[in-house]
Amino acid sequence: MPFPAPVPAPLNGMGITGLVLGIVGVCLGAFIILFWMSWLPALLAVIFGAVGMSRARKGLATNGGMALAGVILGGLGLLISAGAGVFTVLAVKAGADEIREKADAVKRAETAEREREKEEEKARHLSFGQAYTFENGLKVTVAKPQPFVPDDFVLGHAKGNKAIQITITVVNTGKERVRIDSGLPSVNDANGASTELVIDGSDRQRVLEGYVLPGKEAVGKYAFSLPPDAADRVEVEFSPDLKQWEDSYWSGPN
Repeated sequence: MPFPAPVPAPLNGMGITGLVLGIVGVCLGAFIILFWMSWLPALLAVIFGAVGMSRARKGLATNGGMALAGVILGGLGLLISAGAGVFTVLAVKAGADEIREKADAVKRAETAEREREKEEEKARHLSFGQAYTFENGLKVTVAKPQPFVPDDFVLGHAKGNKAIQITITVVNTGKERVRIDSGLPSVNDANGASTELVIDGSDRQRVLEGYVLPGKEAVGKYAFSLPPDAADRVEVEFSPDLKQWEDSYWSGPN
């Protein structure tokens, strides 16, 4: 009696592999940061699952449903991977745009600050007779220099130099008294060199110091000595409080 022919084992490997790869692709795609790793197992899941389904239709495999599930999961994994990729690209672009916008905002703010500083610097350069009001409410005016003739007892005035008198008027435009803590003004000649303070016995000089009441004014008078070859133009630097406010500058022909 003849023996029955052996039944070949079903070729279910492709279906099983497709299902496993499909699960892996979907799981990796669920983590957005791993989307770039999910497309390959998802694609392989579709391929292996399709082969498994083909074998099932030919009767070579018995797990056609498993192979179909692998194809479905593989396709889903590819969609998730593509969606996550698009999302990541858009998120990166949005982040880059935000960083660029912040950088542009900082640059605009820095430019505006530089322009403001330039305007403030420009506003602090005046001609003799013009007034500048500091933030503490003190309005300062430096008059055009006048000739000054020292008496016989004098310090800081070389023979042949030209002595001038600088008159500084400070008015308190605020509502509270303000202290003047200016020290001495600086006077530069036409060459930009500092000049010497003239001290004599005439008692004509007045140093600005102490408090100025609201609506009141204080007047300071100072004498300086200029070399004859640089006495045609003068610049005066002055601040009512050297610790708080930068100097303003008054200049013009002498």
